[in-house]
Amino acid sequence: MIPNREEALALLKTYTHTEELINHALSVEGVMRHFARLYGQDEELWGAVGLLHDLDYEQWPDEHCQKCVELMHGAGIDESFIRAVVSHGYGLVSDTAPESDLEKVLYTIDELTGLITACALVRPSHSVMDLELKSLKKKFKSKAFAAGCDRKVILRGCEMLGKEPDWVMAEAIAGMREIADTIGLGMAQ
Repeated sequence: MIPNREEALALLKTYTHTEELINHALSVEGVMRHFARLYGQDEELWGAVGLLHDLDYEQWPDEHCQKCVELMHGAGIDESFIRAVVSHGYGLVSDTAPESDLEKVLYTIDELTGLITACALVRPSHSVMDLELKSLKKKFKSKAFAAGCDRKVILRGCEMLGKEPDWVMAEAIAGMREIADTIGLGMAQ
């Protein structure tokens, strides 16, 4: 079974309760949907994988990308979907290398959405709507800023995709703008 958005969101909220982690899952979902459209792929599938990529992180951080296999098997989710989720932890907490475009995009944008969120939150507007690529690139180069966001993973992912980091970053910003109000990064009224 491939979960639809409602099923994926319900499963996510069964194991994830903090607003920050839910917003991160929604950010990754939104950017995955954006990239699915760019790649001419199934937006629903890519979005659901994005929603569930950190399914086990809040309750089992030491078993990240391992416990989720059990949780998703229990929910009757297809192996290909589970593989896609697990591949985002490649080289960190998983030996499953990203192979498909879906897996490579997820691997790349997981860390990138965190960095974009951090960049937006330090802006006077606290919004992604006025975040420019130039500002993101400047923060990307600052190792002290959002130090938990692994820049090497982002660059490795861009390389896997065969895309320039500037293009990936610009498209990730565009994807987050599409859901800015949902994730609390829209422009204040």
